[in-house]
Amino acid sequence: MSGPGVFSVLALSLCLLTVPAVAQRNASSAASATQWAPTRLGEPLLRDPLWIYNDWSAYDELSDNIPLTEALAMKELDQIIRLRKLGVHFDYYMMDAFWFAPDGGYRTWRTPNWPNGPDRWIAECRANGILPGLWFGTNELVKIEAAPQWRDSLTAKGGSMSFYEGGFLPDFMKAMQYWYDHGIRMFKFDFVDFGAATLAAEKTQTPKEIYSRNAAAFRDALKAFRQKNSDVVLVAFNGFGGDVESTAGPFPFHNSVDLRWLEVFDSLYSGDPRPSDVPETNFWRSMDIYSDHMVRRYEQSFLPLERIDSTGFMIGNTGTICYRKTNAWKGMLLLMVARGGWVNTIHGNLEFLDDEKAKWFAKVQKIYAGLQAVGRTKTFGGIPGDVQPYGFGSLDSDGAVYTVVNPGQSVQEIEMPLLSRVQKPLRGGRMIFRDAGFLPVVSGNRIMLGPGQMAAAGFGQYAASEFDLGVQEDVRIPRTIAPIDASFSDQGSNTIAATIEPPAKGDLRIIFQQRWRDGSIMRSWPGGPPNGKTVGTVLKIVAEQAGKVLPIEINYDKQVWSGLSWGAGEIKHGDFVAGPPITVRCSSAEKDAVKLEGHLYAVSY
Repeated sequence: MSGPGVFSVLALSLCLLTVPAVAQRNASSAASATQWAPTRLGEPLLRDPLWIYNDWSAYDELSDNIPLTEALAMKELDQIIRLRKLGVHFDYYMMDAFWFAPDGGYRTWRTPNWPNGPDRWIAECRANGILPGLWFGTNELVKIEAAPQWRDSLTAKGGSMSFYEGGFLPDFMKAMQYWYDHGIRMFKFDFVDFGAATLAAEKTQTPKEIYSRNAAAFRDALKAFRQKNSDVVLVAFNGFGGDVESTAGPFPFHNSVDLRWLEVFDSLYSGDPRPSDVPETNFWRSMDIYSDHMVRRYEQSFLPLERIDSTGFMIGNTGTICYRKTNAWKGMLLLMVARGGWVNTIHGNLEFLDDEKAKWFAKVQKIYAGLQAVGRTKTFGGIPGDVQPYGFGSLDSDGAVYTVVNPGQSVQEIEMPLLSRVQKPLRGGRMIFRDAGFLPVVSGNRIMLGPGQMAAAGFGQYAASEFDLGVQEDVRIPRTIAPIDASFSDQGSNTIAATIEPPAKGDLRIIFQQRWRDGSIMRSWPGGPPNGKTVGTVLKIVAEQAGKVLPIEINYDKQVWSGLSWGAGEIKHGDFVAGPPITVRCSSAEKDAVKLEGHLYAVSY
């Protein structure tokens, strides 16, 4: 066929084919104007708050003997789907440590725990709108053997590999790309060793040069990886700066945080949950204080709060979390979101959150969804590890939530400052969450807290009853507390003792702290779980009256993988009598000479 008629038919046909395509493009453009499209934003990293599920503490192969298996991992995925129906939201599922075969160079999965590999887990995650992630031990050989292509990067001791020598780094990045191509979208880097060098390098380079060259090589490799895979999320854990062992550690950090890591990582973590060096009769509150303290220290090291992962929420029945289960979980969750981090990581056994707990969880998520994404969070008050009242305030255009903690052994008032010059003066605030017992009092921009208490106050729209989060019943704060004038004397053999008249009212609270002879904090570590001893076998409290040993309620006698520097307990008023004096002894079974400090209080609930 030829001629004008044929041309007209062809032109009409093309128009009919083109119109739907144009309409489709227009519809796509309209949708893009209303839908969340992170790739359209200029910010290259962490464009919005994320919620990550991590299965560590549901299993534990470091301080316990609970292995990671496919059955466990899939069970937790089923729990994510259950929780979603109750309003809980997750973006990612991080498969934590030791999924890999020891001889597989991070490319194969461990058998028999994963007999068919990860394909089912990856597929079901993605089918349910969850992006999968993987943990890597970076350049340390933690339960993995050096692959043949890594061996020319090994240190003399054979425990880690240099990033800038030999074949390790190129092959490691190939493994990252392999898993990205198989659907992995989040990568966690742990146990990094920037002091690793071959024997040849150790002979010619200083430790500072080795560290600098390792860090630069790995950072450049991650930059290239991000440029190729722009939707990837990278998170940094142990080894990337900071001193996380203790709240009594040095500051500024001895191991400084190089802010250039913010060029490649979406977040840096601030330490695994552990007890702080602030004694609390509720052990779990001391753990809250640890995470609060470390976030403050990383913030003081010039990291934005949004980029700090406090890693502060873990539930489970494993040694890594001192067999916590769900004890004091509400305060733990509320503090995690209140700290302002945009990487909100939930660890452990999701099946421990029944439907009622899940609804409370979802309510907290809903409250902070806007506060994190379009609001701001700022810290205020003192430093947690220095036993000063402190808090985290989050505000948006509709109001603010202030979450506050009093770590001390006295009733304290703390000011809730304005978080911005454009924020309205604080009026009409209302308590929306508190521990049981002591009733915090909100007055204008000030709040009164009991000893060791946390609470949250809402202002503006957040003062409405719909934002009530209730009372944390498993953390009880005394309604009154008064110090007892007690003179502890050195009894030798790392023991101190004091004799007092019995309190006329209330229970007897006993607190003691262990230090080295130079006054610095000393942690006792009688062996971690599951086979170690509990810290109560080393740090002991004994009380006697008229030759009778009195029962003491204690919460710290646990297997603690990080060690502990204190003891705390209470003797109920009904367990002692008026008249005969009470003698309290605090002791340490440490072989080295230590310094012990004791304090006594009368408390009423």
